[in-house]
Amino acid sequence: MKNIKVLITSFLILALMLVSSCSPDTYSLDEPMNKSDIHYDITQDLVADPGGNTVLLKNTTPGVILNWDYVTGKSNKAEQKVQYAFKGTYTIKISAVTDGGIVELDPVTITVSQDNLNYVNDPLWTALSGGVGHKKSWVADNGKYGLAPGAMSYADPNTVVEWNKFSPNWEPTGNANSSTDADMHWGRYMTFSLDGGPFMTVHEANGISIESGAYFLDVNAHTLTTTGATILRPDNYIANASNWTSEIKVLTLTENQLRIAIKRTNSEGPWWYIWNFVSKDYADTYVPPVTVPVLDEGYNPTFAPGELVTMLTGGAGAGRVWKLDAAGNPVDWIGAGKGWTTGAGSSADWGWNPGWAAVAANSWIRFDQWGGKLNYTRSQNGVVTTGIFTINAATNEINLGTEVLIQNSESWMSPSANVIKVVKAYNKDFLQKGIWLGTSYDATKDEWFVFHYIIP
Repeated sequence: MKNIKVLITSFLILALMLVSSCSPDTYSLDEPMNKSDIHYDITQDLVADPGGNTVLLKNTTPGVILNWDYVTGKSNKAEQKVQYAFKGTYTIKISAVTDGGIVELDPVTITVSQDNLNYVNDPLWTALSGGVGHKKSWVADNGKYGLAPGAMSYADPNTVVEWNKFSPNWEPTGNANSSTDADMHWGRYMTFSLDGGPFMTVHEANGISIESGAYFLDVNAHTLTTTGATILRPDNYIANASNWTSEIKVLTLTENQLRIAIKRTNSEGPWWYIWNFVSKDYADTYVPPVTVPVLDEGYNPTFAPGELVTMLTGGAGAGRVWKLDAAGNPVDWIGAGKGWTTGAGSSADWGWNPGWAAVAANSWIRFDQWGGKLNYTRSQNGVVTTGIFTINAATNEINLGTEVLIQNSESWMSPSANVIKVVKAYNKDFLQKGIWLGTSYDATKDEWFVFHYIIP
């Protein structure tokens, strides 16, 4: 009996193995739904609008998502209210997202018999399009119109990026980051119209139309949706985002400026691209204001004959000691007449450091007019050297002969030039404000590296 049970058990295991080995390796997906099984309602609310301007789109098929393309915008909401401002015939395209794939449904055409311009009679619609019966064109901001630094900005997705509430964390100047002029297509413009309908076109600089469609501005949600045409953007950014046309965030919209946000969707991870535009009329007529460069006080000073040598030495038969301003602002980089350091901490560690502070505490220089000569003395940590200096009054340069200013052999900032430039000086207040002596110049930046010496 026991042997019979073993045989039966073995037979059953073998039968199961045979059944398993005959199972298919692949499985077919569900067949697409028949479009006759997909239901929805499209109704015109004639109470709200006798002309049929208000259209209600409603998905009544559970488990299916309907994509609505209603000419002036797109949506995949289960219930969507559409308000057409202009009379005309509108063809609504519908596609269903099912488990078996996309099912294209028959389009539905509706007729709107009257205009209802209340739906576009809003300051934001007017700012974007110029108003009912008008059209308005926009170009990418090249950073030269006094509004934004350039064509694009970046914003952290972990911060608030909404209408009138956003803070860019980086704003490249001119072109979008890494974009060439060819990518930017400078001269292209996009036009938003309310002349007969909410139409949008994109043009080359020569006026040739390359895209034509429609748009919808949601003044409550502050979003922009386009159909058939896409906002201006550089070629090298097109693949970085998938949402160039749907519910684009409007951040700023004034008579002259439009700023909108698109979220990056590629493998780099989410980040906000902010695209900056100016109205074409504003750009075409913009005249940069005449501005006077803001220069540091005392920059490129002018001296009366003999004034500089008197400032340095105290006058004939006198001498004056100068020390580095270690407790104040000892060094600076003055580009195009404007410095940026405010104290020793501005360049702490990599520039001014404790080594420099120690040297400054035990060193000084002196200019004097003794013995009928212009003498220069340097005391470097108790080591005193002397020489003769001269002044080129035409260039405000001081030639120290074989000498240099106070040095720090352990620092890359240690001066090696024997000809130094008076970059900043204060004709009347030098006793309190000192003098800035340039030891090197970067012509590509128009930038002087300077040491600040004061009278102790």
